[in-house]
Amino acid sequence: MSQLRIALLGTGPWAGRTHAPAITAHPDVEFSGVWGRRPEAATELAAAHGTTAYAGEGDGAGGLEGLDALLAVSDAVAFALPPDVQAPLAARAAAAGCHLLMDKPVATTVPGARAVADAAELAGVASLVFCTLRFAPETAAWVEEQASVGGWFTARAHWLGALYGAGDKSPYADSPWRREKGGLWDVGPHALSALLPVLGDVTAVTAVRSEPDLTHLVLTHTSGVTSSAVLSLSAPAAGAGAGLELRGEHGTAVLPEGWGDPADIFGSAIDALLTAARTGRPHACDARFGLRLTEILAEAEEQITAR
Repeated sequence: MSQLRIALLGTGPWAGRTHAPAITAHPDVEFSGVWGRRPEAATELAAAHGTTAYAGEGDGAGGLEGLDALLAVSDAVAFALPPDVQAPLAARAAAAGCHLLMDKPVATTVPGARAVADAAELAGVASLVFCTLRFAPETAAWVEEQASVGGWFTARAHWLGALYGAGDKSPYADSPWRREKGGLWDVGPHALSALLPVLGDVTAVTAVRSEPDLTHLVLTHTSGVTSSAVLSLSAPAAGAGAGLELRGEHGTAVLPEGWGDPADIFGSAIDALLTAARTGRPHACDARFGLRLTEILAEAEEQITAR
């Protein structure tokens, strides 16, 4: 496998700012094409990066004929789609023999995420979920170091985005799924992706939400340690920020700030997918890990809904 042919599904701001530039710049991959639910957006994005657009909604089969044509000329697929659009298309791509480079969360339902993990395993394709902290060099090294140190007593994380806070002008604010699902599902995976490898899998979850979108999680881990996470997309801009602090036998460890350019980090994720595809060794952030994140978040959401 000299060069991996990677397709991009999705044409929104995240695809245009992160995925497409990273795929174009990567020396070991070929950008095989763009598919989107809006054909005109796919055409524009493909032209900007010197690749081919494949038909979306207007091709007579809900866009799937164009999608299947793209899968046929690709070895892997990168996804920049809403999670519950991503999941069935990821399972379809896996069945077509394509490796998967998915966004987080894989899905917002456990059956949806499980279908992706099962499809990837059945097809024998590599899979990876783009959890930013696990691929940004400084934060990835920090997570690995803290996991090896051990002896932690507790941890607390906060991911407070101002996407829907006063004064925020982010293009991601137009995302319907983010507005519906809130910080739990959008930034919750970030916190979990760093907490689980350090403290162990989650064995119990307590979740409370206050309006407009502030979720508190208390997590019990297999190590016996409890951690907490505060999540939102509606924080005031002046109070927004993200961080994670561990406390234990060796003192305090704080997650590094300034994670770097998202396109560069996505390039590192492409490197990881290439390694998994070539070696056959699953990455720690594979589709099965993505399923586990969905299970934890779904349990939290169920508790919140039941209150």
